[in-house]
Amino acid sequence: MESNDVLKLMTSHRSIRAFTNKRVTKEQIETIVSSAQWASTSHHVQAYSVIAVEDTARKETLADLTGGQRWVKECSVFFVICADFSRHASASKQHHVSFDVGGAEQLLVGAVDAALFAQNLMLAAESLGLGGVMIGGIRNQPKEVSDLLHLPTYVFPVMGMAIGEPDSEPGQKPRLPLKAVLHQETYQSNQEDALSAYDETMSAYYAERTNGKRTTGWTASMAAYTKERKRPHLDAFLKEKGFLQQE
Repeated sequence: MESNDVLKLMTSHRSIRAFTNKRVTKEQIETIVSSAQWASTSHHVQAYSVIAVEDTARKETLADLTGGQRWVKECSVFFVICADFSRHASASKQHHVSFDVGGAEQLLVGAVDAALFAQNLMLAAESLGLGGVMIGGIRNQPKEVSDLLHLPTYVFPVMGMAIGEPDSEPGQKPRLPLKAVLHQETYQSNQEDALSAYDETMSAYYAERTNGKRTTGWTASMAAYTKERKRPHLDAFLKEKGFLQQE
């Protein structure tokens, strides 16, 4: 496969959950955020905002709200990436037109914009020698997070990101085989062989990582993950924030 510095950076990614005491500087924060802003965005909407949290007490509260993830409070800076249509509400008011983000499309636009920004944010941080980990647990208690960070209507947390100088170099978790992800021309439903091989790969990975205490394959893990709806409380929270409204 072809390679260059960008591809090497992308394919070297691993989640970092242990950090040194070295602080991420204000200049580094501004650099990675301004770089991340060049992510693609639907219709130039730019429906995202990010809160950089460095205060120790606030990080400790966020660590509790995300399920006791200690790296949230131990990292140098914790980013909370939000879908944000509050600016658009103001723009609609300014120009005296109706405003409606209650449907699924605008919810998706906000979430996708935030996710594209977040991936750029991680890559920019890694390019400066920093490391981090995405935190989906920011959605465990979204109302409490929203209150803590003073998020207005039409703004909701999509993910968190703990960033700092790495104090560990964990192994990379194997990804799905390319033939299970890349489809030529039309979707190819027959993936049993690829998934079976991937089960063996992941079983060996976990066995080595846990000294044999875990040998679960990927399909068994995903079957357990998808057997019931996750975070059902988000429906009511998003409605409170102005999304998923009935016409």
